[in-house]
Amino acid sequence: MSISQPEVIVVGAGLAGSEAAWQLARRGVLVHLYEMRPKKFTEAHHTDQFAELVCSNSLGARAVDRAMGLLKEELRRLGSLILAAAEASALPAGGALAVGREAFSRYVTQALSSHPNILIHREEVTEIPAGPTLIATGPLTSHALAERIRELAGQDNLYFYDALAPIVTLESIKMPPCWRQSRYDRDSEGSQGDYINCPLNEAEYRAFVQALREAERIPLRDFEREDERFFEACLPVEVLAMRGDEALAFGPMRPVGLRDPRTGQRPFAVVQLRQDNLAGTLYNLVGFQTNIRWPEQKRIFRMIPGLEEAEFVRLGQMHRNTFINAPMLLRPTLQWHDRDDLFFAGQIIGTEGYVGSTAGGMLAGINLARWVKGQEPLVMPRETMMGALFWYVTHAEPEAFQPMKANFGLLPPLQPRVRRKRERYRGYAARALAALDRWIQTFRVLEDVSEPVAAAAPME
Repeated sequence: MSISQPEVIVVGAGLAGSEAAWQLARRGVLVHLYEMRPKKFTEAHHTDQFAELVCSNSLGARAVDRAMGLLKEELRRLGSLILAAAEASALPAGGALAVGREAFSRYVTQALSSHPNILIHREEVTEIPAGPTLIATGPLTSHALAERIRELAGQDNLYFYDALAPIVTLESIKMPPCWRQSRYDRDSEGSQGDYINCPLNEAEYRAFVQALREAERIPLRDFEREDERFFEACLPVEVLAMRGDEALAFGPMRPVGLRDPRTGQRPFAVVQLRQDNLAGTLYNLVGFQTNIRWPEQKRIFRMIPGLEEAEFVRLGQMHRNTFINAPMLLRPTLQWHDRDDLFFAGQIIGTEGYVGSTAGGMLAGINLARWVKGQEPLVMPRETMMGALFWYVTHAEPEAFQPMKANFGLLPPLQPRVRRKRERYRGYAARALAALDRWIQTFRVLEDVSEPVAAAAPME
């Protein structure tokens, strides 16, 4: 190591922290990466691997004319470690990018552990470090560090709740009545069907909804109950069932694009299962995040045709998600408002979802590397999905701020306006990628990168 080599601290080795550490290390910065697991676990994590996925195993749509697909393409062009790991551990999932959880985390862990510019510290950080620091502790930031962040911000923590979906074994799913098919037959090449579908007739659907409404839930702790809020894109299925008789039929149980091979007709409702591991032995219930008591989960979910004898390897649960009021506290560079050498990234800043978290780690890592080298941190073009997302979380109305996923509604309108939605989305994507390429060239963003991301880590 050169005596003049700049050093930084990255706290948290989730998706954002892992991406940030990789981007810093690739730019010649010595990274002290702190991860408290396995010495101390969160309410949702179960392994000591970096970038562990605790909710869904899907990173969203692949196509660039979809918001999540565009965000992923921007990350690819910037050399994302997380996207490289996802492609290396990808599972059949129709038009989505789903991954094998263990293989994905192993890839990221190997890449970071083997990089000569990354020193890993397996310990909890309970104080905000002095000197160049990037905090990416995620939605389950430990209480000690969350208290220090609250003190720094001069305000109360904000938090909402996230819920995990159950996972069942493939061999316990009955086919028929279940069958394999992606919506509108958008299956991967050579696949017999990326999703397993469990059909319900109207009577079965009504009984299922009623059971969800009457189910006993796991109670929140007293201090959590004071501010019980949920992120709209990840509602517990029992909460959604309370919103109306048809809420599930038009939500996670919508049957569009599917035909039951026994009847040739679209079922009244359907529960989709998505492959959860590379071996193809585990499947998760898509959109079925829940906080119902575990014995009740088994009883109710076995009401679904084809899951009468389901073997559950993971039952749903709810966990706390912590995030700061980013519009008051962060600049679009992801720097703290009154401390130039302190950066935040990931779900803790309100960029919801795996890919949004990764994007925050990407920009914060690039900007911290620039800062320690005496260069100006960068603001991304608002025409890009990354730039639009970071502009939102740093410019939204502070009093009503809630986490946000990537969506085309964040982007500036096209000029002239395009009426047809699909054409409009393609126009957004083309404009975004052109703006990103210009930004990369103008600021020479990739010129000081030492090695290609594709060489990050071999799969075992």
